[in-house]
Amino acid sequence: MKLKFVDQPYQTDAVNAICDIFDGCEVKDSLFTIEVDNRNKLDFDTEGVDYFIGHSNKLSIDDFTMLDNVQNIQERNDIQMAKDLQKRNFTIEMETGTGKTYVYTKTILELNKRYGFTKFIIVVPSIAIKEGVNSSLNATKEHFMEKYDNVVYNYFVYDSNHLERIREFATSTNIEIMIINIDAFRKSFTDPSKETKANLIHRTSDKLNGNKPIDLIAGTNPIVIIDEPQSVDGTKKSKEAIASLNPLCTLRYSATHKEMYDLMYRLTPVDAYQENLVKHIEVASITSNEASTKPYVKLLSVSEKNGFSCRLEIYVNNKKTGVIDKKTVTAKTRDDLWELSNEVDYYKDHNFIVDNIDCFPGEESVSFSNGEFLNIGDVIGNVDETALKRAQIRQTIEMHLNKEIHYTKQGIKVLSLFFIDEVSKYRDYSREDEKGDYQRWFEEEYTKLIQLPKYKKLREEYGDYISLDPTEVHDGYFAQDGKGRVKNSSGTTNDDETTYQLIMKDKERLLSFDEPIRFIFSHSALKEGWDNPNVFQVCTLVETKDTMTKRQKIGRGLRICVSQNGERVLDSKFNTLSVIANESYKDFASTLQKELENDNFKFGIIEPISFTGIAVKQYDGTLVELSQKQSEEIYNYLVKNEYMTSKGKITNKYHQDKHNDKFMLPEQYESFTSKVMKRIDNLSREIEIKDASTKVPVKLNKEVQLSPEFVSLWNKIKQKTVYTINMDMDKFKKEAVEQIQNMPRIRPDKIDAQITNVDITKQGVKDVGSQLRG
Repeated sequence: MKLKFVDQPYQTDAVNAICDIFDGCEVKDSLFTIEVDNRNKLDFDTEGVDYFIGHSNKLSIDDFTMLDNVQNIQERNDIQMAKDLQKRNFTIEMETGTGKTYVYTKTILELNKRYGFTKFIIVVPSIAIKEGVNSSLNATKEHFMEKYDNVVYNYFVYDSNHLERIREFATSTNIEIMIINIDAFRKSFTDPSKETKANLIHRTSDKLNGNKPIDLIAGTNPIVIIDEPQSVDGTKKSKEAIASLNPLCTLRYSATHKEMYDLMYRLTPVDAYQENLVKHIEVASITSNEASTKPYVKLLSVSEKNGFSCRLEIYVNNKKTGVIDKKTVTAKTRDDLWELSNEVDYYKDHNFIVDNIDCFPGEESVSFSNGEFLNIGDVIGNVDETALKRAQIRQTIEMHLNKEIHYTKQGIKVLSLFFIDEVSKYRDYSREDEKGDYQRWFEEEYTKLIQLPKYKKLREEYGDYISLDPTEVHDGYFAQDGKGRVKNSSGTTNDDETTYQLIMKDKERLLSFDEPIRFIFSHSALKEGWDNPNVFQVCTLVETKDTMTKRQKIGRGLRICVSQNGERVLDSKFNTLSVIANESYKDFASTLQKELENDNFKFGIIEPISFTGIAVKQYDGTLVELSQKQSEEIYNYLVKNEYMTSKGKITNKYHQDKHNDKFMLPEQYESFTSKVMKRIDNLSREIEIKDASTKVPVKLNKEVQLSPEFVSLWNKIKQKTVYTINMDMDKFKKEAVEQIQNMPRIRPDKIDAQITNVDITKQGVKDVGSQLRG
């Protein structure tokens, strides 16, 4: 199969937001000389030649004109206007999965078409992103050649073993695009004498006739594009390295900027979700209900300093919030865990009173009055982690197969991605079959599930595409050592290059029904830089601290899915990403929102420019839009009249006056009142809560609907009735408290599976309903 690409309005807006910066710039060819050291006889083509002609980018407008262009673009895109050019650093913010690589590739070609720029460098932070960018340029070349009249453009990945390619980059009159990892010219930047591959770019080279690669690059005055700048130029050394490229300007593309230079275009996570530009998210929570089963106690350490004591992990009640969670407490002899836990009922009737603490080396332990005994590290009341992990794998396979029933007939291949923290859990070389726990559990669960009656259609109708053999449908993508054995890695080493052949370079083959692999296991290598439009399940199997962010996890599968003919499937019912998590959906949603806030996205906040662009037709038929200055005046009015706090939070007074039809803007903005209210409500509205797991197909039975019996029934029940109830609220509250106190506390030990949709709106990240499954 071959992926097909189409222009989308938001992508065109992002392209124009950069290209319009140079409005008024003339197409000019700028030349520079590259001297040749003829003492070098390695390159016979240079013998007797004194210099080469290099071609560079040329800017023919001044900074005042450029700043005026920038401000006009920002006004157009409802972005706070810049006061200066910040050394020609420009920012594009686009949510993961919305095609930023496509956008900056099109921007390159459009800049060449309009202004004749030919030299571009894409700087990336990791091997994964480097491979992802190169793969994207390969996939889109035919598409862009067709759009831009078969213009010649060359792209290559910088390789210190092939420095001669730098000379072609500098001397070519065609569009030249170099992809380079920041580490290739950041390391040892201040000490060119060091013999490292990363430093060769700063050293004179015989392959370049005595020139330094960095000098040839700088001479082209390239436009530098930084992919994921938060990971590229966050240090002083990185910034110096970027500056050494002598960029005409620097364009930064990311969903998670840490430093915000002149922002030119913004597609926020909320915009992407609400406009269906990415998949929507549901969370399947696989958790134990430990807190409702039996007492939990873990011995962490013992001490004889200042009297015998021990550190225990137990459930503790936070009396302010009412939340019960695991906490570490210090206990001494005769301490009661019921008291230490702030009266958590699980310990009340189980006589967990510390009876003895033994600190003798090698025999450190604690015993309780009820006869329970713990050595260091021992646990009472813990749910088997193996059962949780296996349940996650089973849930992922089941959700995957459920989608295949409906998606396969639409020509959509379903993929699932597992992230693991230890490669040995998948590939165990100490076993004869080399199968780790996760691999064996997967194959066992897949074998059971695929034979269920509800998957009969998959087995019989789609057997040519969907293998019943569990060994054929999954594979692991990990770095390899020199012996070809897979290993843990950071995703940034040379060994990680082995990970990417099918997963990145052959992405289209992975999307094809002809490729049997549908389940992918990976370590940290795929946490960024790679995604696939047909990843519909992301499962994280971790036993240690999870170093991946929620955005990194969901980012691997946010892109809108494609069918076998390579076309995007826009129907929202086929675009849901299921995250199988070993935490509650509330924790997942809360953490995701915090990550978004840490990435400078503000939920539920009105900003001074929030009303920019609101348009109202006047009595004479003309359309008037609010400018940024007018938006700020309305903002200040709202703060002054206590409709909003100084930090942009809407107050109760606004809601009361709105409800009582008393809210009104100043006379000059009176005609904008209703639209300003709509904008406020959109930015601060409550989150809709829906339950994805309770959705079931319902078919309308028209025969019943049109029958005389139904019509008669409907006429009786369609009447609306308004009624009131007088209640003794104090008595009601007292009885409710008594009922709650008398509720049974202990439930059977089990694993809970809960599937919940996550919605991302201006207000925040919230669950959208859930269904509990034991």
